[in-house]
Amino acid sequence: MNKTLKETHFTFPGQTGFYRGKVRDVYFVNDLLIMVATDRISAFDVVLPRAIPYKGQVLNQIANYFLDALAGVVPNWKLASPDPVVTIGRKCQPYPLEMIIRGYLSGSAWRAYRAGAREICGVHLPEGMRENQRFPQPIITPTTKAAEGHDQDISKEEIIKQGLVLSEEYAMIENYTRKLFEEGTRMAASRGLILVDTKYEFGRSSDSIFLIDEIHTPDSSRYFYADGYMERFEKGEPQRQLSKEFVREWLMQKGFMGRPGEVVPPMDDDWVQQISQRYIELYEKVTGQLFVPASDERPEDRIYENIFSWLEKFQKQF
Repeated sequence: MNKTLKETHFTFPGQTGFYRGKVRDVYFVNDLLIMVATDRISAFDVVLPRAIPYKGQVLNQIANYFLDALAGVVPNWKLASPDPVVTIGRKCQPYPLEMIIRGYLSGSAWRAYRAGAREICGVHLPEGMRENQRFPQPIITPTTKAAEGHDQDISKEEIIKQGLVLSEEYAMIENYTRKLFEEGTRMAASRGLILVDTKYEFGRSSDSIFLIDEIHTPDSSRYFYADGYMERFEKGEPQRQLSKEFVREWLMQKGFMGRPGEVVPPMDDDWVQQISQRYIELYEKVTGQLFVPASDERPEDRIYENIFSWLEKFQKQF
């Protein structure tokens, strides 16, 4: 087994704060945000006990690929990526929302629909839909952004009523969400993929709205292979997909969905390696680039030195 990076414990000059998310360690240095993508993996809002080799690198490099490619569509928080698992950017005040946009009835939306739901986050769904069916137009189904525990579905009307986001700001965020999904769909199609659904997060800095966090990664998105999609859909067969959904499906087969009292099933070495390979496969398919593993010898030292060196150069500019 390759070495994994499960968590970090850095202290940087000028550091003002630290936050450990489900899969990222986040350091605040002056007006900068340093995001380290670890090899932790989560499902059903629970961090699983085993880390996945190279998952953090895949996550970070896919996110950077799209942040760079779509910077002209929507302004984003990124300033630099001095290490394969690190992105540094402007510190923003995040909106307490995840903007989930769906082009197809899949995943949790399908599970809710199958159970009888015909409205998700205030969006009405027609009768007679089938799993993995394309919506006439993509739908936006936001959730609240929970610091701990499960995110909660919420409608546009409730977001504005509760004052989570001002109505004019929400209109901009919704517009950005649709633009990003449109471009992400186009980029996926050029690689023989279908961008099924994804999520975006936004924040404010200097009176401007920025895209923050990751974008179009396997942790935040679901992809189908375009080849064979219609044939499989018509036959009611599972789609060939590149996403984290296969991890959720494995957990559900083992009786785990993150509900109170449930215990995460054991993950053996073979299963961990399979997950790692699926992440690498997705990276290469989505970006069209060969995955080059970063050195896993003393990764903490490498990461710290790369961040420290970048910070020194950045501070000398001002």
